[in-house]
This record gives sequence, C-alpha cells and structure tokens, in this order.
Amino acid sequence: MKIYLAGPMRGLPDFNFPEFHKYAALLRAEGNEVFNPAELGLPQNDMRAILAVELDWICREAEAVALMPGWSQSLGARAEAALARALDLKLIG
Repeated sequence: MKIYLAGPMRGLPDFNFPEFHKYAALLRAEGNEVFNPAELGLPQNDMRAILAVELDWICREAEAVALMPGWSQSLGARAEAALARALDLKLIG
C-alpha cells in the first residue's frame, strides 16, 4: 500500500524526524511504500513549497495516510488528514 506519513514537526526537537523515521521503518517492514516527509530535504521554513510537494503526492499516489501521535496538534498534518478524507483515502492511526 502507498502510505503518506503525517505528524507534527514544527516546534519539536529535530522537527520530530527521529519519530518519522521510526514510523516509516515500521510501515516499510510491513511491505508498504511510504512517503516520509522527513526525507524530503526541503527547508522547514518554506511551508508553501513543503505542502505543494506533500499534497501533490497524496493526491496522485497515496492510498492511505498514517497519522502519528500528536498529528491533531499540527496544522500541516490536519490539512493532510482533511485531504485524505476528501479523497476518501484510508486513515491509519
């Protein structure tokens, strides 16, 4: 399954990348293809560029969006979850 990984980043140590990598590894170990936004390498202060890439992938590729703990406190993750609902994608977590 093609899964987008959504969770909180801004305001957390190391942008919460260690947790993103942990969850991505778990999902990949189950045989899933995972879009991990922590692997993008985009500047974390350019939300327009980040969301353009992330939301495009959700629209074009995702079959599901996995919601990490704390996702509901993140504006970006809430937008990603809302898009998943609008597209009738599976929500995990």
